[in-house]
Amino acid sequence: MRLNGHKFTKKMNNSLIKNSLNNTISYPAYRNLIKKLLAEGKSTGIEQTEDRLTFSILNDKRMDRLDKTLDINASTQNYLNNLNKGFTFLVIAEGWCGDAAQILPIINKVAEASDKIDFKIVLRDENEDLMNQYLTNGSKSIPKVLILDQENNVLDSWGPRPTVASKMVVDYKAQNGSLDEEFKKNLQIWYNKDKGNNTQNELLSLLHAN
Repeated sequence: MRLNGHKFTKKMNNSLIKNSLNNTISYPAYRNLIKKLLAEGKSTGIEQTEDRLTFSILNDKRMDRLDKTLDINASTQNYLNNLNKGFTFLVIAEGWCGDAAQILPIINKVAEASDKIDFKIVLRDENEDLMNQYLTNGSKSIPKVLILDQENNVLDSWGPRPTVASKMVVDYKAQNGSLDEEFKKNLQIWYNKDKGNNTQNELLSLLHAN
């Protein structure tokens, strides 16, 4: 019974991934979509609020900067040069998400550095069934990176942020109850100093494990 249940679940998940892959866009298309919506005074996502629009404007500028200044580190490039099989990074994101704005440019740099990595993006609010399969402690936290093999099986998942940043969130909430502007400023400072290295290292560790 458990074996049959496992096969059924895997079949359902494979179908979900296949359907989700039909809804993906490339990173350049994602950036263009955000800019197009901002020109119309909108953010991505079903819920349209002043805060989400404000965050989207900030994140668009942040991604512009990161696209120009980010570089993958030498150990990442060396690892990618020796990859002998292909993977897809299927990433759940939205333009208003601050962590997504920090992490997607890094993933794009990794994908650009290797013909073995395919980078595809789906919007969270338009892919609720997929998001619900990859919750973080019960929440729809993004970005969420699904690592797929060449047959589009999910090998692993990662997100919504590097381990160090996640610990910062947990510790601050434990001490202060919620995340305020001071914390968001400190998290931004950490991302700037880290230059994407933690994200690169953690994603490559997952590739190595699979």
